[in-house]
Amino acid sequence: MKIHEFLIPQLQQEVALTEKFLQRIPEDKMGWKPHEKSMTIKQIANHLAEIPGWITGTMEAEALDIKGYNSPDLDTVDAIIEELKRNTVAAETSLRKSDEEFHRTWKMTRDGETIFEMPKFNVLQAMVMNQFPHHRAQLGVYFRLLDISVPATYGPSADEQ
Repeated sequence: MKIHEFLIPQLQQEVALTEKFLQRIPEDKMGWKPHEKSMTIKQIANHLAEIPGWITGTMEAEALDIKGYNSPDLDTVDAIIEELKRNTVAAETSLRKSDEEFHRTWKMTRDGETIFEMPKFNVLQAMVMNQFPHHRAQLGVYFRLLDISVPATYGPSADEQ
């Protein structure tokens, strides 16, 4: 099996699960957060929508300097879902590379200082794909606190049994 044959279905599954969460966000709760140090629902949603773009950035470059990087700041659930879909199409295209490309080194820097450096495959698994369940779980906690039904992910949720 080629690496992209493993990663593309994984991406599609994570994006489908993420879209289920995004669709449950009430527009009037976009600014809500459970604690002053927490992200707002809008920030988490925008972050989830940008994650597939990180795949493209990893596969199409050798490095990223995050100094000055800003996440998208879309205001509506529909716009955020559209961003997720757009980024996913580009990510799937960028993943259709030879296995050798996944073994090339990629690094993240800030103002020229290396934060981490590893093979692209490891970046995609450890630093990108794991972001989906991490931030969906945050959103799930927010939903629970707001009494919004939490979607099932890798199995049934208490709300969908």
